Parts: sequence; C-alpha cells; structure tokens
Amino acid sequence: MSIRIGIIGSRGIPNHYGGFERLAEQLSRGLVSKGHEVYVYNSHNHTYRESNWEGVHIIHRYDPEYLIGCSGQFIYDLNCILDARVRKFDILLILGYTSSSIWGRLLPRGSVIINNMDGLEWQRKKYSAKTRKFLLYAEKLAVQFSDFHISDSPIIQTYYQEKYDLNTEYIAYGAALANNEKKEILDVFGVTPYNYFILIARLEPENNIEAILDGFSMSDTKKHFLIVGNVKTKFGKYLVRKFGGDPRILFTGALYDDQITHSLRTYSQLYFHGHSSGGTNPSLLEAMASGCLIAAHGNMFNRTVLQDDAFYFSSAEDIKCMISELGPEPLREQMVKSNLEKIKTRYNWDEIIGQYERFMMQCLYIHINERNILSKAYSCE
Repeated sequence: MSIRIGIIGSRGIPNHYGGFERLAEQLSRGLVSKGHEVYVYNSHNHTYRESNWEGVHIIHRYDPEYLIGCSGQFIYDLNCILDARVRKFDILLILGYTSSSIWGRLLPRGSVIINNMDGLEWQRKKYSAKTRKFLLYAEKLAVQFSDFHISDSPIIQTYYQEKYDLNTEYIAYGAALANNEKKEILDVFGVTPYNYFILIARLEPENNIEAILDGFSMSDTKKHFLIVGNVKTKFGKYLVRKFGGDPRILFTGALYDDQITHSLRTYSQLYFHGHSSGGTNPSLLEAMASGCLIAAHGNMFNRTVLQDDAFYFSSAEDIKCMISELGPEPLREQMVKSNLEKIKTRYNWDEIIGQYERFMMQCLYIHINERNILSKAYSCE
C-alpha cells in the first residue's frame, strides 16, 4: 500500500544543517524506495533549488528567518502548514514543535498528524526563562493537536507518559557506518592520526563546550583540539575570545561535508560529546558509527545510548584527567567495537526507516477505522 507523506519542521534536504534535516533526508529517501510518495518542505533559501531530490518531491516555502531571526521560523512553519492543507497527505509528519504547535488548529484535518517531539527543549540553557515558559506551552500544544507522537529516547517516552499520560512511540535516530575516511584530509587541519582531540557540535552552552575546553586548557598535553562548529554565533564568538589564545585549540568553523567530518572523527584519539539535553543525539550516533573513542557528558540521555562503552565526565577536572590518562588499549578497543555493533543492530537507518513506515501504517489504519466508526454512528442517528 502506497501512501502520500508530507514532512515539515526541517530547513530542508539535502542536509546542510543538523539532526532533523538528516532525519528528513534519510527517512524521505528510504520511504520513497519502499514505494511511497513523499514530500519534504524546504526553506525557500535552501541551497538546493530543484523540485525533486532522489525521488522525493521538494516543496519550497518562504522562510524569513534570514531577515528577522528565529521568529521567522514561525512564519515558515505557518507557510508549510497552509500549503499542506491543500495537499491531501495521508500522513503529515512534523519534526519538532517549537515553532509549529501554535498553528495546531490550522493543521489539515484530513491528514493523520504525527509529531516527533524531539528533546525537552525547555531545558536548554541557551533560552531565557520567558522562552522556556513558552516552550513548555508549545510542548503542551503539540501533545494536544497531534494524533500520534514519537519519542526518540526511552527517557523522553517516560517523561510524556508521566506528565501527560501520553503514549508515544519510541523510534531513535539512525546513523550509517562509513568507510570513506581519508587520512590526507587531516593535512588541511594540521593534525596527524590519533594525535588530536575533537568536538563536533553547535556551539551552545548546554553542550558543555566551555567546561571541556577549560579542562583541556588545564592539561599539559601537546596535542591539538579541533572544535568543529559555527563560531559566528554569540556563544561561538565568546569561546573564540576565551580560548583562541591557546595555540593547541583550533576552531575550524562549521563543516557539513560528511567525508571530512567522518575522517576527522575516525582518526581522532578521543571524541568529546558534551550534549546535556535532548534524546538520541544524531552527532553522538555519527561518532559511534565513525569508530572513534568517545568521552561523553554523564547524563542519562548519553548513558542510555552508550551504556558502558564511553568515558564520562561532569566537570573540567574530569576532562583534564581523561586527557592525561585514557586507560588500557584493550578496553578502548572494546568500547569502539561495541558502539559499532550498536549502530549495526540498533541505530542503522534501514531499521529506523522500517520502524517509521510500520508506525505510519499503523496510525493510518487506526485513523481509518475510527473514521469509519464515526461515519456509521452518524448514519444511525
């Protein structure tokens, strides 16, 4: 059975930004390969201008974020929702809720609305108290106006069950094993294999980047530390001002070439993952898939994914100690091997796409049955 699926909530595909864009890219392509008709909404200023990408229909809609900042996301989501009202999708998948749930009453009633609830956005340190209060309200609206919900972490699944008595479907993010690393890429960044540390993330406070670099700065290592992320943000500029004087710390800026980032992760001595909020974090899965040794912030989100196969930190002092002593090589090799096995068996894209397809078909079946029951009830009156 082929169905029409619309996907909104990302900046668009192919991915040039982050986690939801990667999900939209992989999921849409995978669903098309299974015979479904899939449409993905793209920002009008996305670098990809065509109307079709690998069999996925691309719908470009006006996005004023480049003019008015983050508030432009609300207008972009509204434009996508208004267009979706006339498309007659069987399924409308919404990625996140921060700027779309306020338009909940405008969602197309003829479509099954499924919302991937993302992380607990209101916990993010980068937001003011006022913004966090709004995000809690937006979360409540997403619960109210969506027919079905997806959690990308068992912890988030429990949160919605306890707070809203809401049953959500657990479907994690995915990652792909890659073997296209190239050592010569390291030359561009002035590093050599297994002789540097790396962090790839959005440069935001909740990602503990400042604490990581504080710990590194206190160490006496001669090795370099590559910081891959956009340094043009307010916090990015702050980090450059604070740590730019340390010649061991190299800010590369944002990198979106998969082969480059994969190669840098693969040949690092230790990959740092400081994310402290969210669910199954895409960048963490990509690090696992690259076969690198991982040091992660010791919160439950990260521990749920990595289990015993990582070093954990909670302070700058922990970072300093890790850099000085990484433990025996057999232990490190087993950690890497176990994480690669998790990607193969639990977080691979084929499995994740299959879970989405099965859940979508199940939701559509429930929706059709409920509609038939209501129709019969009205006809009997």
